[in-house]
This record gives sequence, structure tokens and C-alpha cells, in this order.
Amino acid sequence: MNTHYKTIHHPAIIVHGGAWDIPEELHQDAVDGCSHAAAAGWDVLTGGGSALRAVEAAVRLLEDDPTFDAGRGAVLNAAGEIELDAIIMDGSHLDLGAVMAVKGIRHPVSLARLVMTHSEHAVLASGGAEAFAREHDVPFCPIWDLVVERELERWRSCSLGAAGAASPGDTVGAVALDADGHVAAATSTGGTRNKHPGRVGDSPLVGSGAYADDRTGAASATGDGEHLMRIIIGKTACDFLGAGLKAQEAAEAAISLLIERTDGQGGIIVLGKEGDIGFAHNTGCLAYAYVAEGDAGSGIHA
Repeated sequence: MNTHYKTIHHPAIIVHGGAWDIPEELHQDAVDGCSHAAAAGWDVLTGGGSALRAVEAAVRLLEDDPTFDAGRGAVLNAAGEIELDAIIMDGSHLDLGAVMAVKGIRHPVSLARLVMTHSEHAVLASGGAEAFAREHDVPFCPIWDLVVERELERWRSCSLGAAGAASPGDTVGAVALDADGHVAAATSTGGTRNKHPGRVGDSPLVGSGAYADDRTGAASATGDGEHLMRIIIGKTACDFLGAGLKAQEAAEAAISLLIERTDGQGGIIVLGKEGDIGFAHNTGCLAYAYVAEGDAGSGIHA
């Protein structure tokens, strides 16, 4: 008689709330937001849910948190509008969904997942993505539900030509491993402050803002999108995992390559297929939180 044993993996999740010169007065809010998101994803994992569900749950919470540049709290573009980007990727079959430059969507990460599961496409943009959302009864919200006073004042300052505060890189993201050994990644952002309407950075681009492959691991990035996409940083980090590096080594190697080949700044979180975690950045700070079997942590890494 043949007996088949199912390998049980130890779940893990790590989230980030951006890599930039986070002002000290925002540190606690950023840590709290990341911790709540990681806990939400962990609840999904320990309840038997998939890594895909876990990263979606975590990023939805970050999109609801006005601390971050994603969903509510996102930056305004040069026209005073909020355009949102997001991606989600399932490492089991390399399925993915992404949306770019969408307006009036509270949770673009969930719209990205809907693109993955309910369309024949992988990426939808702008008005086409919004039409798809309406076809599937995704609720829309007015712009003022997404705007926070902090970003409105910064936009006004930019419009008047005033020198702004340090440009944020508080894109959000999550990577997870479930008990079945599947990994997933998700990233969501409002982009860069005062950006040209229609601008798309690295976040919703597969291999740049996020990547997930059961054979190696998963990654989510944040920072100067125009530079991160040049080295396809998410896929690059996963390739480092495939070459035998542990998650922390892969994260550091990816940022080293960013420094070597561009003059950009950014950060990345990485999760290996065995559940090892890592993060690295060449910015002033990185906001993060993680939960794994018997281990948890959060903070602002300087």
C-alpha cells in the first residue's frame, strides 16, 4: 500500500509600509499600521487560508490606513487627482493581476485580484480597469474619501511652487508563505507626489513591484519606481533566492545591485520558500512587520 504524506510548511508573512526618510512623528503610526496588517495576514494563514488571501487581507488594511501612500492617504498627482496602482501574484502557477492609474477604488489590491481571477487578462489600466470594476459591481468612492489633509496641503504647496517635504516612498506591500508551501506577493501605491497624470511606476509591474514563485520565494518593493524597474528588483531578488541565497542575503544583494546600476533609492522585503524572511533598503528608514512560527517583529529600520 502506498502512503502519501503531505508536507506541512510553517506559515510566515512580512509587510512593509515604505522606504524613505520617515519623519519621527510618523514612526509609531507606520509601525502600528504594519503590525496590524501582518496580524491580519497571519490570522488568514493560521486559519488555513492561502498565502494569496493573506497578502490581500494585509494590503487591504494598509490601503485603509491614512498613514501610507496607498488607497486612503495616497498622494495627489499634478492635476489634484488620486490614481492608484496595485499588483497581486500567486506563486503556485505564476498567476497575477494588476491595475494601473485607477480612480475611485478604495482597495485596488482586490481589484487586481479580480482581474487575475475573473478576466482573461493580467493587467488593466485607467478607464478600462474602472469599466471592469463596474462590470463586476466593485464599489466606487468619491475622491474625498481617499484624500487626507496632509496630502492636500502638500499638493497645494507643490502647486504654489513651494519646497515640499521629503518625497515619500510609503508604498505598501506584503509577501506570505502558507501551510501548503505556496507563496504570494502584493503591492499597492498612490505613486509619487505631483506626478504627471497617467504615470505608472514599478509597483504594478510584474517582477518590479512584486514577484512570487513557489520555486524560489516572494518579494515586494518600494522606492524610486523609475529606478527599481530598471533592475526588475522583485524578480531579481527571487533569482538570488534561486541561486541559494537566504532571504536576508537576497534582499541585500538586490539593493546592492540597485546602488551599483542606478542612482535610485528603495527598499524590499523578501520571503524564501522555506519561510526565511529578509528586508533591506538604502533609504533613511523602512517600516516593516512580520509574523512567523514562534517569531514576530516590527519597527522602523534605519
